[in-house]
Amino acid sequence: MRRIMSALVPIALLVTGITAAAQSGGNIVSRVRAAIAAKEFDRGHTLIDEDRSARGVTPEAIEALSWLARGTFAAGRLDEAAQYSADTHDLVVTALKTRRLEDDTRLQTALGAAIETDALVRAARGDRSSAVYFLERELKTYRDSPIHKRLQKNINLLSLEGQPAPALDAREHLGPQVPGFGRLKGSVVLLFFWAHWCPDCKAQGPIIERLLGKYRSDGLRVVAPTQRFGYIVAGQKAPADAELRHIVQVRDQYYAFLRDEAVPVSDVNHKRYGVSSTPTLALVDRQGVVRLYRPGRMAEQDLEAAIRKLL
Repeated sequence: MRRIMSALVPIALLVTGITAAAQSGGNIVSRVRAAIAAKEFDRGHTLIDEDRSARGVTPEAIEALSWLARGTFAAGRLDEAAQYSADTHDLVVTALKTRRLEDDTRLQTALGAAIETDALVRAARGDRSSAVYFLERELKTYRDSPIHKRLQKNINLLSLEGQPAPALDAREHLGPQVPGFGRLKGSVVLLFFWAHWCPDCKAQGPIIERLLGKYRSDGLRVVAPTQRFGYIVAGQKAPADAELRHIVQVRDQYYAFLRDEAVPVSDVNHKRYGVSSTPTLALVDRQGVVRLYRPGRMAEQDLEAAIRKLL
C-alpha cells in the first residue's frame, strides 16, 4: 500500500507550505471530499499528492488526508483507513512543533479525525479494549485541548453504556438544585446537553418537553447541563456574567419547560460526557446506569422507545 507523505517533511518546508496556503487559499479539502463522495479514493490520494508538490505540506492538505481516512473507513477499507490515520497523526504532530493546536482549526479537525478513525478501525476489527485504551492515552496527551471533548465522546461511545453515570458538576446552576444520581435512583433520568447557540438543540427541545410531560408521572426526570462558550449572539465575545444572562434568556425563550428543571452550568460536565456536538443525550436507568449515549439529535419515536424501555 502506498504511504502518503511517508517521510515527515523538514520543519522549514512545513512552515513554507503553511505560508503558501495562507496566500493561495486553496480548496484541497473540498476537492478531496468530492472525490470521497464519489468513492474515488485513489483520485483523492492523487489530489493530495499534487497539492503537496505544489504548495508543500499545509494544514489544508493534512485535513484533507484526515477526510480520506474517514472516507475509506466508511467504505470498509480498514487497512487504508488505518494508514491514512497514522499518516495524518504524524503530520499533525510535526506541524505542532511550530504551531499551537489551539490556533489552527484545520489541525484540530485533522488530529481529532485521525485519532477517532484509528480507534474506530480497532473496534471494527474486534478489539474494542485496544480502541478505548488508545483513546484514553491520547486524551492524556491532549487533555483540556480543543479536541478533549471529541476524544471523550469516542471513549463514551465505546464504553459508557452499561456504566454508572459520571457525576455532574453542580457548583453553578440555573433552576432547582442539581440532584446527585444517588438521590435520583428510582427515576429514569434524561440528560440533555445543550448550548445557547445550537439550532439542533432548539429542535430537540420540544420533543423532550412532550416526553417529559407524558412520562413525568412514571418517573422520568430531565437534567439539562449547559456551559459558557465565551460569546453570545453572532459570536460576540462576552464576559461570564453577560453570557450567563444570555443563557437564561435563551432558556426562557426556547426551553421554557427547563425553568422548573435543574440546569448545571459547567464545562466540566461537557468534557466528562464528551459533548463535542450538541445536543448530546444520555439516558440513565433507575439504578444510575447509563443505558443510552447519543451525540446529536434523536427522533421522537426513537427517544420515546428508549425511555419506555426503562420506565
